[in-house]
Amino acid sequence: MTNTAIAVSGLRKAFGDKVVLDGIDFDVSAGTIFSLLGPNGAGKTTTVNVLSTLIKADGGTVRVAGHDVESEAKAVRAAIGVTGQFAAVDELLTGQENLQLMVDLNRRISSRDGAKIIADLLERFELTEAAKKPASTYSGGMRRKLDLAMTLVGNPRIIFLDEPTTGLDPRSRRTMWSIIRELVADGATIFLTTQYLEEADQLADRVAVLDQGHLVADGTPDQLKREIPGTHVRFRFATVTELDTAAPLFADATRDDEALTLRVPSDGGTRSVRALLDRLDEYALSADEFSVHTPDLDDVFLALTGHTTTTDTTEAGK
Repeated sequence: MTNTAIAVSGLRKAFGDKVVLDGIDFDVSAGTIFSLLGPNGAGKTTTVNVLSTLIKADGGTVRVAGHDVESEAKAVRAAIGVTGQFAAVDELLTGQENLQLMVDLNRRISSRDGAKIIADLLERFELTEAAKKPASTYSGGMRRKLDLAMTLVGNPRIIFLDEPTTGLDPRSRRTMWSIIRELVADGATIFLTTQYLEEADQLADRVAVLDQGHLVADGTPDQLKREIPGTHVRFRFATVTELDTAAPLFADATRDDEALTLRVPSDGGTRSVRALLDRLDEYALSADEFSVHTPDLDDVFLALTGHTTTTDTTEAGK
């Protein structure tokens, strides 16, 4: 069995004269979390729609679970689950009825097995007490959990999560993170699109950045952050006089007179930080506080795309 869950080569897709995906390539290893980042309009949802057989590509090859998405679409659909940006639950039905509907639509599941699957999913997602209540009474976090539970009815090997925590409060978002980690621990492969860079940093084994139809980066979160300059030590002093004395001691340092801080470029290692502190000590200087700052995925994203994840760019089909 191959260790590659998703293989994409030369993927192209346009809507009219707007090229959304311009020949992108990437692989996703089985049993991992792969996160696709990009500003609004970058093509994230379009990518998910092609990989999940919802729309056809204009060019390139895509294999999911070892099957070609165009010629073997039925086999691909049998291996995947998809949770979109908005919870696709029927609010007139109860949580249990929504899950039962998914069981009924899956001809491979017997009624006996279906009952057990529903009970297990309700327990796993902490929805047992609310199982017989209409989904319209659920909170946003509960609806997202129910939506994901519905996706898991068929026990898919590959799960596409298209911005699954959009609109959730921080507590509900972290609950969803725990669920995603559990799915991977159970052997699932997760393809995650998100605009929350902290989410990708916390969850993803690999991150790819999509911008204007092109993949502009692909690697682990740590690899991408190491490629961006900007690690520095920040000193805060008690007086302007101390800041005036300290500033000339460090090449390329940047001062902030209002905050009484000095930003000194550094690799952030213990030896480098100790050398900076020793330098201050030589001149009988003592900072009120100091901290080491390293680039995060926000910095990576900004450096690679020139803008944040919340640009106003519109995308045909996203």
